Amino acid sequence: MWLVQYGQFPLLASVERSWMSGTQLSGLDVAFLSMEGENTPMHMGAVVTFRPRKPIDPPKLAVLLAERAARIPQFRRLATPAFFPPGAMNWSDDPDFTPLQHIHLHRVSNLYEPDPLAAYASRWIAEPLDTSKPLWDLHLVTGLPDNDFALLLKLHHALTDGAGAFAIASGLLDDLTVPARRKPAVVETSDRSTLDTVLDTIGSTLSQASETASIARSVVRATRPYPISPITAPSSKERRVGFVRLEMTDVRRIRKEHGGTANDVILAVLAGALRGWLVNRGQRADGRSLRALIPVSVRAREAEQVGGNKLSGYLCELPIGEDDPFERLRIVRRAMARNKASGPSKGAGAFPLLAGRVPTMLHRLTGKVTGQAAPLLFDTVVTNVPLPNVRMSLDGAQLTEMYPLVPLAPRQALGFAVSLYRGGIHIGLQANGAAVPDIGGLADAVSKSAAQLLA
Repeated sequence: MWLVQYGQFPLLASVERSWMSGTQLSGLDVAFLSMEGENTPMHMGAVVTFRPRKPIDPPKLAVLLAERAARIPQFRRLATPAFFPPGAMNWSDDPDFTPLQHIHLHRVSNLYEPDPLAAYASRWIAEPLDTSKPLWDLHLVTGLPDNDFALLLKLHHALTDGAGAFAIASGLLDDLTVPARRKPAVVETSDRSTLDTVLDTIGSTLSQASETASIARSVVRATRPYPISPITAPSSKERRVGFVRLEMTDVRRIRKEHGGTANDVILAVLAGALRGWLVNRGQRADGRSLRALIPVSVRAREAEQVGGNKLSGYLCELPIGEDDPFERLRIVRRAMARNKASGPSKGAGAFPLLAGRVPTMLHRLTGKVTGQAAPLLFDTVVTNVPLPNVRMSLDGAQLTEMYPLVPLAPRQALGFAVSLYRGGIHIGLQANGAAVPDIGGLADAVSKSAAQLLA
């Protein structure tokens, strides 16, 4: 490499810098970028509301947000092609990064829309991010009742997953005091020979290859023929956004009476909501189920909290064909118990792990085509975005609600994202607007389904 150091081969020098930078996107990160399209934007979103003590000064708050954004490394990142290996992509800092260019001000009016924030969020979430720039966008929205305001944040899924998104976005908020995670104990080991290390590496590689083959076989076995479900639709630019708040005390009452976890109860609520919503649309629900992809974070260490995508998943059949709400909950409980017994690294739901092991060049060549096959595996996504159970604020204004939004896979009409924050369960609904113009009907169905389990 001494020739490269003396500048005789500048192209090779660029290759070496790209290779040695250590900022390469994973296969799964590249997969999200490869699926990006005008009708299939692959960004996550969040609609976060705040209650200030007095009316805010929007331009002044925008400057504060820009100052904080400038300190967040992920907000500077550009995804750029790498020279090696073929098809790889690297993160690099944008030399022209200007945070205020990503921050926009808007004031809504309640004269024209029954829910102006949801209407504005629907138009905002539909707009793809410019992938030639850092992959985020922030809107500060005023004009809400009681002087409340909202932040609408987009982050491209290539940048991080839901669990990492909060770790990144929390840098925009006032300083947080979050209980520290218990660090894993350090196990001391004796000196080992080079041969032992090589044998361990070979064993790990063979084990991963066997695991990859097992996941691939499970994915093939789990694919379903067309027609698949009543919520499959051609991709569209239009989006509809809805918000539903449930009370954690209600979910605890249901758990106490019928067992299961909070996630089990939420899945059963959504299954009942989809059943009621489909019936009200004149569609058949009896004898059917809808398969949900439940993303699972596999971030094992505290150091990984702000990295790229570290995801696996479960596939869970939502029993929309069952009329009894309590039986729906029992079915969901059994399905999720089987998933957890197998673990997040096995079964067809672990296909995000498989995507992370596929060469990036293959994703870049076939990403849009393979994305179209998503309905063969699942009908919708239900994701949980974890939040710390501490009070959060922005410039002294208390955070009141946080509704996450999950991107829609190609040809899928509905996505659900859930966050639990200080006694509230906030469910963000995102729909293909051409296929689901009545998002309000679905939001009402979620509330009614929860009420059935409380009856």
